[in-house]
Parts: sequence; C-alpha cells; structure tokens
Amino acid sequence: MEKDENMVELLRDIKGLLSQQKKIMTVDDLSRYTGLSKSKIYKLTQQRLIPTGGNKHIRQKFFDKDTIDAWLMGAPNISDDFLEMEFDRQLLKNRK
Repeated sequence: MEKDENMVELLRDIKGLLSQQKKIMTVDDLSRYTGLSKSKIYKLTQQRLIPTGGNKHIRQKFFDKDTIDAWLMGAPNISDDFLEMEFDRQLLKNRK
C-alpha cells in the first residue's frame, strides 16, 4: 500500500516537471509555473500587464514560457494593491 502511494507521488512529481517543459502555457500551466493565482493572472491579462499570445481568433489565453521568464525577471509590480488601482483606473477611463 505504501509502495503504491510512493509511486503515485513520484508520478505526480514527474508530471509536474514535464508540464514545466512546455513552451506554450495555458492559465493553469502558468499558475503552477509561477505560483500566481488564476484570478491574478486573469487580472493581469485583462489589464494587459502580462504578455500573452496575440491570436485574436482564440478566446483562451496562451503564454510563451520564454516571454514569461523575461517578464518575471523584469520585476513587474503585480501586487494586489497595484492591480486594484490599475483596474479602477481603467474602469474610470472606459466610462469617459
């Protein structure tokens, strides 16, 4: 029984490592890769503060791993306070 549990845990670890080798990531992949919550990723995407794929014909968001790595190393301000201020600013701008 314990051997089976160890095998399942090992397979989960391998699956996690393999998912980080993907060049193109979904929101779920990006959340696991960066540790950011999905809601934070959606806020960043909506405010165009995170680089995404540029295909207008696909509703789902995709992210290039190399571009995300460069973006992360640029130390973006992704604090909750900053995101809320930016979101409010854009709402006010759109009302005018």
